[in-house]
Amino acid sequence: MTPELMQQGVERRLALEERKAHGRSSSGGRVASYGRHVRAGEVDVTHGAILYLDDITVSFDGFKALDSLSLSITAGELRCIIGPNGAGKTTMMDVITGKTRPDAGKAFFGSTIDLLRLRENDIAQIGIGRKFQKPTVYEQLSVFENLELALAADRRARAAMFSRLSGAQLDRIGEVLTLIHLKHAAQRTAGMLSHGQKQWLEIGMLLMQNPKLLLLDEPVAGMTDEETERTAELFISLEGQHSLVVVEHDMKFVELLTQGRKTVTVLHEGSVLAEGLMSEVQQNEKVVEVYLGR
Repeated sequence: MTPELMQQGVERRLALEERKAHGRSSSGGRVASYGRHVRAGEVDVTHGAILYLDDITVSFDGFKALDSLSLSITAGELRCIIGPNGAGKTTMMDVITGKTRPDAGKAFFGSTIDLLRLRENDIAQIGIGRKFQKPTVYEQLSVFENLELALAADRRARAAMFSRLSGAQLDRIGEVLTLIHLKHAAQRTAGMLSHGQKQWLEIGMLLMQNPKLLLLDEPVAGMTDEETERTAELFISLEGQHSLVVVEHDMKFVELLTQGRKTVTVLHEGSVLAEGLMSEVQQNEKVVEVYLGR
């Protein structure tokens, strides 16, 4: 892990911990207050949580994919979600992004935005970005052009391709290229990238839209060990500036991300089986029995 990005991650984590200790939110360091005015388009995290799920239940033909699932993610937090196949991880992300409507329960983005009242495209526009396991990029375009298309200012492809980029937009693309380790490949056709590089490019495309919450589904599947380590480095550098929910089966990657100090949530049969530090989760007999094995 490069010293620069390690330091960024440490600084953001310390800032987050300081805000928690002093009862402050990530919205400019203001003290939480029930009377604070929330500007249009701003996610209200004065009470700490950027994502709040309460008693979410989803059934498919009588099978409960989610069974009274409750989960809270703090603003600026990096949370890993693990669990066996069929535990409800993908359905949970489907509910958060509006793809699946639950039978019961509540889902809030910040304190005031009811996700269950919004459509998929509305949820994407308020600052929730989702990355699926298989990377989806424009393979016939260059890395730079993929990031250009993803600019939050105008998502229409034609407008993005034929407008002149401002200095600030060029700087932002350059910043993201550096962050995702693809600055050297800016003019390379995306279809020529390795699998891991395509994953990074898709993450970069999400970052171009400046999401407040990133949902990442098995982001290191198919990556080499070196690519996995670089991805952990990237996510740690984003912590504090963004909130991240990482669904993953690779325990080595989870350990790299959590570093023994972050909360891990274990799902099983549609609800939370255990939650705590990685060391605590690994010693939980129920978790060992249904997922980690002996």
